[in-house]
Amino acid sequence: MASTTAFYTGLSGLSVHARRLDVIGNNIANVNTTAYKSTRLELQNNYPRTINPGTEPQQFTGGTNPYQIGLGVGIAGTTQNFSVGSISPTGDPRDLALEGDGFFIVRRGDESFYTRNGAFRQDANEDLVTINGEKVLGYGVDADYNVIDGALQEINIPVGRLQIAEPTTLVNFAGNLNAGGDVAGAGSITNLLAPGATGFRTLGNAIASATTALTDLADPTTGGALFGAGETIRMDGATRGGTRIPQADFAVGAGTTVGDLLAFLNSELGIHSQTVPNPDGTLPGAAIDADGVISINGNTGSTSTIALDSADLKRLDADGILVGLPFATANVRPSSGEADRTTTVVYDSLGNEVEVTIAFTLVSKNTSGTTWRYDLFSPDNGDSGEFLGTGEVSFDSLGALTANDPIPVSVSRAGTGAASPLSFNMQLSSSNGRMTALTDAPSQFAPVFRDGVPTGTLEQFGVDRDGTIIGAFSNGATRTLGRVAVARFINNNGLLEEGDALYRVGANSGEPIVTAPGEQAAGLVASGALELSNVDLGQEFIDLILTSTGYSASSRIIQTTDELMQQLLVIGR
Repeated sequence: MASTTAFYTGLSGLSVHARRLDVIGNNIANVNTTAYKSTRLELQNNYPRTINPGTEPQQFTGGTNPYQIGLGVGIAGTTQNFSVGSISPTGDPRDLALEGDGFFIVRRGDESFYTRNGAFRQDANEDLVTINGEKVLGYGVDADYNVIDGALQEINIPVGRLQIAEPTTLVNFAGNLNAGGDVAGAGSITNLLAPGATGFRTLGNAIASATTALTDLADPTTGGALFGAGETIRMDGATRGGTRIPQADFAVGAGTTVGDLLAFLNSELGIHSQTVPNPDGTLPGAAIDADGVISINGNTGSTSTIALDSADLKRLDADGILVGLPFATANVRPSSGEADRTTTVVYDSLGNEVEVTIAFTLVSKNTSGTTWRYDLFSPDNGDSGEFLGTGEVSFDSLGALTANDPIPVSVSRAGTGAASPLSFNMQLSSSNGRMTALTDAPSQFAPVFRDGVPTGTLEQFGVDRDGTIIGAFSNGATRTLGRVAVARFINNNGLLEEGDALYRVGANSGEPIVTAPGEQAAGLVASGALELSNVDLGQEFIDLILTSTGYSASSRIIQTTDELMQQLLVIGR
């Protein structure tokens, strides 16, 4: 006997396949929509009608299986495919694509939305916005053009309005140097030994000297050569007075000698006055003794203490891969003497920031007053090494400067595109304040005035892989203008689609994890490109055929059930 249930079963098939057709049609219609994510309709069978739940096996009879009749098909929900679509170059730096799992963050009024569509433009206020006017959010920069991670803000790129660059000519200092401190007496000593803490020897077992080739030094732990031609010795982690010295590389060639390495250490460690002995009789600088031990003698003053650990000197092969740690180190003693230092930032002709450190060390005191040595350093010095120069200043018995002569500073800007050298004066007494030398521990001084400002006009910008917005100025300088922020969700399929390529947080998406591109699997930024739709037309056409077939088959169920019902009615006539 025909069942009316079959009518509803077939009807459920018609309804579900009609909805599936809607989904497929929407996918195909959006095949060229920027960053569109294809959707799949998930089907599930409806809860069946149970005629008999079945029985379990008995002693003399077997068990029976359930007797159930399905009640058709239903819609479980939709699933979006959030795989990254193809990246298509556009050449416009305002177009951004994400190569990963993140979303750009945009704001409309007080509400935040999330999008993969990076077709951004600037509005009349130079804010970066979507095509529909939502404002793109990210991180701003401080006065020194460093990105301020944390609070999100609207990204503003004032092309034609932002001005930078004017070189520094004068820096004024004020403060006090402790005249009651100890007079400098000795420099620090750091010994470099071969692996195994022995003096260096050649492959022929002779004691090494300054003329020994580095490729002829023996490794006592292996019996082979300690260095090979084409390798690099990288110094990274060394400190001077507790301040980290910038990383420096020393290339090992076939003719490179121990003496060349010693000159490299002197230059990069900032050891100066190598022909004038320290008060204790030691000569500043790196040297190798009769036992093959390399001793690095620092300058006097606590801010000149050289410290090296074994891990601070690395041996790298020609591909930059770590081979080993070729030196055993021993920091024998620190430098002595009252000393203090401070660092200031100045500007070169392009507006580049240049760090310059000045350190004062007490070298003598008598009834006439005190004398202090100043040492100048800059990690931005274009020539080899940080050391810029040294000299002396004197204070009388009342702690006042005996002569207010300016201290000239010259920093090489070779390779930066700026005028080189950058030359300016440091003044120790001015209307902004003055330096004194009185008994007051500890010594404390700082810059109180600095001229020089950034100049130039922002002409264009680009976005780096990590979302950093780099501005190019009319004078050739570049500055960080901000960083595009991205959000990542634990469950992308829990997001609510709002249209216009926007999503909002859903009940099952989790809260957004806001981060910078390239972090926490959020993906990197491709500037001057857009993400294409990830719709697979071939798959959609196959699904279209299957959906059509399913729809036709469901209609056939209704037709067949109707024919059976008609037969039943004929019997009843």
